[in-house]
Amino acid sequence: EVQLAESGGGLVQAGGSLRLSCEVSGFIFGSYAIGWFRQAPGKEREGVSCINPSNGRPYYTDSVKGRFTISSDNAKNTVYLQMNGLKAEDTAIYYCAPIDQGCLFRLRFGPWGQGTQVTVSS
Repeated sequence: EVQLAESGGGLVQAGGSLRLSCEVSGFIFGSYAIGWFRQAPGKEREGVSCINPSNGRPYYTDSVKGRFTISSDNAKNTVYLQMNGLKAEDTAIYYCAPIDQGCLFRLRFGPWGQGTQVTVSS
């Protein structure tokens, strides 16, 4: 019932850019913050950015701050993640999910989607 469809990943060289999209359904868009997570091979899934669609306020972890920009289009029930200045360490599968409005990356409900693969070559 709850669906989050990630798209926009791909293969880019270091320093390149990608724009990820997260289309959500099955719950009221704006009732929760939307977080972007990533999971690299052999590593734990980590939150990198979130936004509260009700006010548009963004949050970024230190690893991506200054390089990534999160935004929302409420009419399309979509959250975007513009990724600039990509680094090899950004290589991961990227997921989006509804989280707490305080952007502490507390998952409200699942399941996780399939994610979208981002690969950055050096």
